Amino acid sequence: MAVDVSMPTPVVSGKTTPSTDKTTTASTATTGIADNFQTFLTLLTTQLQNQNPLDPLDTNQFTQQLVQFAGVEQQLKSNEQLKSLIALEKSAQATQALIYVGNTVAVDGSTQQFNDSATWNLKAAKAATAEVTITNSTGQTVYSGNYALSAGNASFVWDGKGNDGVQWPAGAYKLTATGKDSSGKDVAIATEIQGVVDSVDLTASPAMLSIGGQNYTTDQIRRVIRPSTTTG
Repeated sequence: MAVDVSMPTPVVSGKTTPSTDKTTTASTATTGIADNFQTFLTLLTTQLQNQNPLDPLDTNQFTQQLVQFAGVEQQLKSNEQLKSLIALEKSAQATQALIYVGNTVAVDGSTQQFNDSATWNLKAAKAATAEVTITNSTGQTVYSGNYALSAGNASFVWDGKGNDGVQWPAGAYKLTATGKDSSGKDVAIATEIQGVVDSVDLTASPAMLSIGGQNYTTDQIRRVIRPSTTTG
């Protein structure tokens, strides 16, 4: 049974600024109040024609009406601009998600798809002895063991074999890890799953990355793992 606990391969930052050749902005054909300013003037004229000569309307009232009119118009135009900004942000998020397709990434999580092998990343704040337990989709324990972890990140690779040497089938498996330091105090161990982004759902908001049948958002990505290279 080949179970490997090792430091992860070198990584590159997941923060990448994509370049775009064309920006599409959302626009609407909503008619603003100012586009029908003549109607407003007609209302004011009618109001003047029908005012009481003995009690004429206060000019301050007209001024207030003009100010209110301008304020409403500005609010409507601001709403249209916000719609355009939101559309641009969604487009940028979708473009950013596309750059991850085909790359190996690490994301927050504990459930990994096993097919020949499965890799989890374990992160401990300080050196600890970790008790690792792997369960299948029905909650049955298929593997458990104790491993020494150093402070920082380490990769745990499972070959699909249980403690009895039985080879488990492909499927979703969950890893949990609890740790204790040399004095017996509990040490928190964070788990991440590692896999290749095979597709992106751009119809979702925000865009969803598919990794081994599981969906994740771009803000869940912690690292992008650069493939190791060998020299002959």
